[in-house]
Amino acid sequence: MRIDLNADVGESLGPWPMGDDDTLLTLVSSANVACGFHAGDPATARRTCRRAAELGVQVGAHVGYRDLTGFGRRFVDMDPEELRDEVIYQIGALTAVARAAGAAVRHVKPHGALYNAIVHHEDQAAAVVEAVLALDAGLSLVVLPGSAVAQIAGSQGVPVVLEAFADRGYLPDGTLVPRTSAGAVLHDPDLIARRVVRMVTSGEVEAVDGSVLAVAPESICLHGDTPGAVDIARRVRAALDAAGVVVTSER
Repeated sequence: MRIDLNADVGESLGPWPMGDDDTLLTLVSSANVACGFHAGDPATARRTCRRAAELGVQVGAHVGYRDLTGFGRRFVDMDPEELRDEVIYQIGALTAVARAAGAAVRHVKPHGALYNAIVHHEDQAAAVVEAVLALDAGLSLVVLPGSAVAQIAGSQGVPVVLEAFADRGYLPDGTLVPRTSAGAVLHDPDLIARRVVRMVTSGEVEAVDGSVLAVAPESICLHGDTPGAVDIARRVRAALDAAGVVVTSER
């Protein structure tokens, strides 16, 4: 049994740090590196990609809306063609930065409000898929199971990686609890670790109403900006190791 463990990293901006990426990267197998639209900057991106390359961690482009002040967590009702081009721009920029750091971009993961929008917003979902196809149809898209973007990407031949979240609450329909609602973010490292092992080994996760959802994740996400992210990652990794689960980005 194996699972990819991914983390959102590279979200520091100039002198303002966000999380402990150096340590977090020693515990995961994939890194979603911010491309500068919702967080991050060129120096942070290059440093993060270089560290990932040193550790053998797969690099992905963490693309989002152009919303630095809102950390990309506010929906932007933008023209799909404009969104397509902005996603192309972000992937292209990180591809160049990663190459300069001795790494290569292997996947794309939308961030925040964009990630949640393309669960249902078909026009924006199609725009993200078009952006990937315009650059490299071999790039995989890391997305929520059952989402519009997963369906569109699959129909266009773009590889899809289905994701579950270690530290986010689920609604009974399998979508994420909005960050403005109670239960959106989990903080207990032991609870999160047990939850991840259950998702990976039993294919189950408990929703906020107590109902049990069936899941079949290929990758588990950890948020680098969550308070205590490194401790959570350590507990999750230790629990997976103890359960005999191999943590790897190889599929």
